[in-house]
Amino acid sequence: MLVGHLAVALGAKKVDPHVPLAATVAAAFALDLAWPVLLLAGIEVVRVNPGDTAFTNLAFESYPWTHSLAMVLIWSAMAFAAARALYGSARSGAVLGALVLSHWVLDWITHRPDLPLWPEGPLTGLGLWNSIPGTIVVEAGLFVVGIGLYRSVSQARSRTGAMAFSALLVLMGLLWISQPWAPAPGSAAAVAWGALALWLVLPWAAWVERHRRVKT
Repeated sequence: MLVGHLAVALGAKKVDPHVPLAATVAAAFALDLAWPVLLLAGIEVVRVNPGDTAFTNLAFESYPWTHSLAMVLIWSAMAFAAARALYGSARSGAVLGALVLSHWVLDWITHRPDLPLWPEGPLTGLGLWNSIPGTIVVEAGLFVVGIGLYRSVSQARSRTGAMAFSALLVLMGLLWISQPWAPAPGSAAAVAWGALALWLVLPWAAWVERHRRVKT
């Protein structure tokens, strides 16, 4: 997923409007932010395999530290503790911890059975990516709901706030919808280096929110 993860980051602002958008985005994408780093370090493994599923050309061969359920539960608990200490709020901690866990749940819906329950454990996944129409309906639906929830608690303070937010949505939407038809990456290293670009979404989210305010 891509815009599905962004959707829950946006929607989480409805639960706790005072948690920064950059923080909710970081939590929702935490596993995918760490994943390319471990790929480049040779700790986790992905293989370019055109047609692996209808929606992606990637075969996720080994990612026990970022994407096994057991480890995600640990990362989620750590996110809760860190956010509670940073923001002084159990609600904020719960929101960010839940966002980390939500990543695995959404991946479980879309991936074929390649998600380990624990490192070297059994693999699971419902395989929504085997259907392009199904993937588009589910993920676009989440995206629309997430945008609506965010806009219900946030309003632009300037033209920049509106345009920066809209540009983020358009870019992420285009990157997502192009996946089934985009050329396969040339190598696993190219996948990893490209995936590192996701880190740019964090300062973009912070920029968006500097020009927006919580509705009262």
